[in-house]
Amino acid sequence: MNDLPLATPTQATTPAPANATLGANQPEYSVSELALALKRSIEDGFGHVRVRGEVSGWKRVASGHCYFALKDADAVLDAVCWRTTAIRLAMKPEDGMEVVCNGRLTTYPGRSKYQLIVDSIELAGVGALLKLLEERRQRLAAEGLFAAERKQKLPFLPQVIGIVTSPTGAVIRDILHRLADRFPRRVLLWPVAVQGEGAAAQIAAAIDGFNRIAAGGPGANSLPRPDLIIVARGGGSLEDLMAFNEEIVVRAAAASAIPLISAVGHETDTTLIDHASDLRAPTPTAAAEMAVPVRLDLVAELGGKGARLAGGLARLFAERRLRLAGLARGLPDPQDVLGAAAQRLDDRSERLRLAIAARFAAARQRLDLAATGLRPAALAAEVARSRARLQDSEQRLAGAMARAIAAKRAAVDNFAGRLATHSERHEAMLRRGYVMVLDNTGHVVAEAVKVRPGAALELEFYDGKIGVIAGGSRRPVRRSKPLAGQGDLF
Repeated sequence: MNDLPLATPTQATTPAPANATLGANQPEYSVSELALALKRSIEDGFGHVRVRGEVSGWKRVASGHCYFALKDADAVLDAVCWRTTAIRLAMKPEDGMEVVCNGRLTTYPGRSKYQLIVDSIELAGVGALLKLLEERRQRLAAEGLFAAERKQKLPFLPQVIGIVTSPTGAVIRDILHRLADRFPRRVLLWPVAVQGEGAAAQIAAAIDGFNRIAAGGPGANSLPRPDLIIVARGGGSLEDLMAFNEEIVVRAAAASAIPLISAVGHETDTTLIDHASDLRAPTPTAAAEMAVPVRLDLVAELGGKGARLAGGLARLFAERRLRLAGLARGLPDPQDVLGAAAQRLDDRSERLRLAIAARFAAARQRLDLAATGLRPAALAAEVARSRARLQDSEQRLAGAMARAIAAKRAAVDNFAGRLATHSERHEAMLRRGYVMVLDNTGHVVAEAVKVRPGAALELEFYDGKIGVIAGGSRRPVRRSKPLAGQGDLF
């Protein structure tokens, strides 16, 4: 500092008499008096100074005080930083670091030297600061804190978002406004100082505090655990953003079990927390856009996929309906089969009714002939008994006939159900490997003896039909005899 004021003799606490001359008449000072005079003179003349130099011999003693020296190419200045000041330093000085120290000059009479009492320390210039940050970045990268495999995937739609930023700045308002526009979510704000002394410790404590919240904690008033953390700050100079370059903040971001987005400064600003976070946002507003999707876009996408699903199902049902109609054309009409069976049932029921009537007539005739050979009284009694037996037989026969007709009707209904089931299972049978053979008139061919050599046939598979020509030879198929007691369907 070239313009620093220099101490003058008139500033001494005990000036020499005006009439003093060299030699024995000059007043005498004790060592303590002279040391005290020098101390007051230096402290009064240099009450507050800023000194720039290179740190040398930095050490912290057991009492917490720090001692070091500031040097340049031509001189060395001893410096001391008391414990109460050392704990408030925004940075940790290291040997070889060029710094600017703010403080006051004083003397230390016990060693006949002067020294600088340091009140604050800051890096000298952006170049030195960038060099410090680059060395710190390389050291932390060597530990693996910035490795890509440590990065976590962000949740698609977080239910709770934790935000670490200043509660009074425009950053929190911008984030909340953008979240409300895109997809409103619950937000937990952890207020911190984003620059100055103690800011780095507050930011690291906030990240660690969000991670310490238990998932689904007990009690209705417990805070929910965030699914995503956003660490945000507005733009500023490199010195303003130094809190986000501190090692304690970088390690807290790297150790976070909750996915973390760093949104510090503007697009051109880069801090060390950006390397340790799971995702870097160029601005706090962009961090809100990365955190949640646009609700209207999701609704539109869901509607489009629902329409595509409905269209696909409609086409599938149409194809299955068309295939079922094609298979149904190869089956006989169930009404024709049921009509023939019902006609046979009616014919046999009528024949049974006539046979019963004829049987009753014959029995009555035989009864009348037998009655002519009996005495009138015995004949009358016998006729009465015969009539009673006849009426009883008639009732029993009528019941038996009704049961027989009901059984036949049940058999016909069962056949109708089996026929309907066969129609429904037709497609399933074709899928199992069965083939339906049709002649040139579209009727089903069930016997090989009915096929003449050279006849045009059509084979129906489950997925289509092909035309074929019958060969010239036929081999009889031996069928096993039906099991005893097994009749036909009717």
